[in-house]
Amino acid sequence: MKIGKALIGFLLLSVLYLAMLIWADSRNQVLSLLPRLAHAIPVLMCISFCSYCFRYLRWRWLLRRSGYPVAWGYGLISYIAGFAFTATPGKVGELIRLRYFTKVGVPQDISFGAFVYERALDLIVVLALASLAISRIDLLMVAIIFVLIFIALLVVVACNPRWLTHVSAVLKERSWFKLEGIVLTIRNGLVSCRSWFTLLDLAVSIALGLAAWGITSYAFMWLLEDLAISISPLSAFSIYPLAMLAGAASMLPGGVGSTELTIVILLGFYGVAPTTAVLAAVGIRFATIWFSVLAGFVCMGLLEIKSRK
Repeated sequence: MKIGKALIGFLLLSVLYLAMLIWADSRNQVLSLLPRLAHAIPVLMCISFCSYCFRYLRWRWLLRRSGYPVAWGYGLISYIAGFAFTATPGKVGELIRLRYFTKVGVPQDISFGAFVYERALDLIVVLALASLAISRIDLLMVAIIFVLIFIALLVVVACNPRWLTHVSAVLKERSWFKLEGIVLTIRNGLVSCRSWFTLLDLAVSIALGLAAWGITSYAFMWLLEDLAISISPLSAFSIYPLAMLAGAASMLPGGVGSTELTIVILLGFYGVAPTTAVLAAVGIRFATIWFSVLAGFVCMGLLEIKSRK
C-alpha cells in the first residue's frame, strides 16, 4: 500500500463519518454538543496511547520469543504506523507494518503470525471484559459464538497447513503467482503461531492485552462520568468492549458505524438519552480509532522519510 492510496481511503472514510454525524445531528443535534468533549478528548488520547504501548509490548515479546529482537523506538513507531490502515475490515490493513519490520530482519511470516495471534487474543480479552456486566444473555451468547468460531477456524487451519499448501499449488498451476505468495505467507504465519501456544506466551500476551483494552474500557467509563451519565461502574466498563466485538463482527472498515450504533443501543438499555449516547460514542471513537489512524499516518510518514534519506 502507498501513502497516497491510504490517504485517499482515509479521506473517503472521514467523509462518510462526517455524513453520519450530520445525519445524527439532524435527529439529535449532536454537533452543537461536541464542544463538551473538548477537554476530555486529550485525556482520552493519552489513555489510548498508553494502550498502544501495552499492545506493542506484546508484539515485541512475541518477536523476541521467535529470536527477532527489535530496537524499542523503531519498533514502536513501526507498530503504530500500522494503525494508519486500522480502519479496514478485520484490521488487515495493519499488515503494512510488515514492510517496516522486514527492513530490520523480521521475516514476514513471523510478523504475520504475530498479527494473527494478537487478533485472536484480542477477541478473547475483549470478550472477557465485555462479559463482566452483560445483562442481556442473548447478546453475550452471540459474542461468545462469534469469538469461538473465529478462534476455532484459526486453530484448525494452523494445525493443518497442508490445506493452504494445496491451495497455493492450485494457484501456481494457474500462474497466479502473487496470490500464491500471499497464501504461502498466510500458511507460514499461521504455522509460526503454534510456537506461541505455550502457557508463558499465552499468560504474558493475555495479561498485556487485558492491560491494553482494560485501560481503554476505563477511558470510556471515565468519559461517561464526565458527561454525567449515571451507570454502575462495572456496566460502564463493559459497554465499549461489547461494542468493539459488534464492530468486528460487522466486518465494516474499523467497525465504523456499527460500533457507535452498539454503544448508543447499549446505553439506551440504561435509560441514557439518544443525544447523550451519541455524544459518548463519538467522543470515545475520536479518541481511539481516529486518533490511532492519525498517529499511524504520522509514524508512517516518519518511516518513509527515514527510508528515502
